[in-house]
Amino acid sequence: MGLEVEAEGRRSYDVELIPGLLQTADYYRAYLATQPTSYSAAEIDRKIAFRMARQERMLQDETRKLSFVLNEASLRWAAAAASAGPQAQLKRLIELSQLPHLTLRILPFGAAMHAGMGGGFVILSFTPPDPDVVYIENEVSGLYLEEPADIDRYNLVYDHIAAKALNPGQSRSFIAKLGKEAP
Repeated sequence: MGLEVEAEGRRSYDVELIPGLLQTADYYRAYLATQPTSYSAAEIDRKIAFRMARQERMLQDETRKLSFVLNEASLRWAAAAASAGPQAQLKRLIELSQLPHLTLRILPFGAAMHAGMGGGFVILSFTPPDPDVVYIENEVSGLYLEEPADIDRYNLVYDHIAAKALNPGQSRSFIAKLGKEAP
């Protein structure tokens, strides 16, 4: 979280999971319930409280530019999470997409094969001379890439994904339509 707080911008591509900065507490709770490690009720509450505090801190700062491209799969999983109130998570995405410093785009299945099929990632941008950092997370750890060639590659991949994604207005409409279809 330290790098994230210092970053002036964040661009991310997420495949199956709604990113933590955009999750509702109920969505995150439902996700935690799927994990093979069982958390105590107190641990879950602590994790949720931390996540919500992180969101508040990150989303309030309008000088920080936030850009997300979500694969349609992440929305479909959210809509299918009946116990997590799918409409609440989808409504939250629509609300957040209207913040002036946040851009949300959906990469629909119809975009077919694309440059981000290797998985999700986050690009954190810093004020020069500090270099950008790419962060890739998995179940057991995270990888930080700081080499200029790696950063250039991920910026290029992000640009290709964003170009194939729906624009912000189309993305809001897509989310709203999906919310109406949800069980």
